Amino acid sequence: MSNKNLRQRKLLQSNSTAPKRPKRPNSQLSNQNGLLYSFLSLIVCVVILVFFFGTYTDSFHYAIDGLAVRLGYKDRQYAVVIDAGSTGSRVLAYEFHKSYLDGRLVLDKEIFREVKPGLSSFVDNPTEGANKIAVLLDEAKVFIPKHLWSNTPLVLKATAGLRLLDQTKADNLLNSVRDLFQHSGFLLVENHVEIMDGTDEGIFSWFTVNFLLGRLNTGSTVAALDLGGGSTQVTFAPKDPKQNPNFESHTHRVPVGSGEIEVFTNSYLNLGLMAVRHAVFTHGYPKNETSVQSECVNPIVKSKVWKYANVDYSVSGKDNVKSTIENPVVDFEVCLRSIKQRTLPLVNPKPITLNQLQITAFSYYYERAIETGMIEFGDGGDVTVADFYKMAKEICANPNTDQPFMCLDVSYMAVLLEEGYGLKPQTKIKLCKKIQGHEISWALGCAYNVLTRIKPTSSN
Repeated sequence: MSNKNLRQRKLLQSNSTAPKRPKRPNSQLSNQNGLLYSFLSLIVCVVILVFFFGTYTDSFHYAIDGLAVRLGYKDRQYAVVIDAGSTGSRVLAYEFHKSYLDGRLVLDKEIFREVKPGLSSFVDNPTEGANKIAVLLDEAKVFIPKHLWSNTPLVLKATAGLRLLDQTKADNLLNSVRDLFQHSGFLLVENHVEIMDGTDEGIFSWFTVNFLLGRLNTGSTVAALDLGGGSTQVTFAPKDPKQNPNFESHTHRVPVGSGEIEVFTNSYLNLGLMAVRHAVFTHGYPKNETSVQSECVNPIVKSKVWKYANVDYSVSGKDNVKSTIENPVVDFEVCLRSIKQRTLPLVNPKPITLNQLQITAFSYYYERAIETGMIEFGDGGDVTVADFYKMAKEICANPNTDQPFMCLDVSYMAVLLEEGYGLKPQTKIKLCKKIQGHEISWALGCAYNVLTRIKPTSSN
């Protein structure tokens, strides 16, 4: 046999005896099953993550809730809060809906109306004071569907203006409002008309700011500074409560979602803007004297009428060594010294760890910043403590009969922020009146609190 035939025979024998390889289709099927299992596992993980974030973070929460609303789910609830402040009364009526995911209240819209003067101005005519509140109540009735009035809580909370009144006179004012509310058609809850404790005012303001910013469930809240006419509030959640061992009486646990946050708050009575004006203007004068001069008012200002606690004062500027006929100015350093003497002893306790947080300020802080051009009207803006000092110095150096008390107002804010609260000159402060189009007011926190406590019947 030739060598060629021999090689062919061996090759045929080897092919006939070689072991069979595994079938390729079975291998492919195994790989496909593995891929399918991995894909299904990935889908399950994504669903769990979406559910987790949708439940526990505000951004996902509002996205999913917004989808539910667009699909027709909207369980509406209303609340009416009247803020009886020292310089005016305001009605804030809110429309909420219950979240599709966890039942929390989501703010949809509101109305805000104001009348002046404040309720305390009618101390000698309580009926007229109630009539002013009735005007605000009519605004709420237009906003809320009539068939829901009986399920809508109505409350009036008076602040520093009434806290400073004689108790009997304050009670007469509040009783006149209670009579009005009895015939309003709205739901009346316990303590629906009262003088609000300063602690509640601070906590409700803090809640409002962080609620509107979507920070309540993030663990990263901002501090809230509210400057009213009779008092001022500071409220924040300390990063480390142990740094404030002496603040136990000023620390409160605030319910937030399914948990609680430890919050420091204090309302400093007589440190509101109008109260400080009164203290500075009248210092050194007999108690009943109403014609006064002040080192914080430009000398060209003569007998400017200013009302405080139902008393008309005639305020004039005081001459000083730095002022001349050609260049009338306020002696800035003398004015600052007077403000510090009248105010700093009242900042007790001092919020020593406030400077560790982002800060949002509103009310008179915002209004004076707008009026002096520190920020533009609208959504607000960022300023520093040093900006308040710079602006105060400029204003005090320029005569302005249209805004005769602005020198004092802005100087006080500068002193309060730096030396009262211990903030550094470079500390940034966010000034605003609204967040996401909603008014910053303790009234929103109050409305939320009332609704979550009474759980009134609601209707689609």
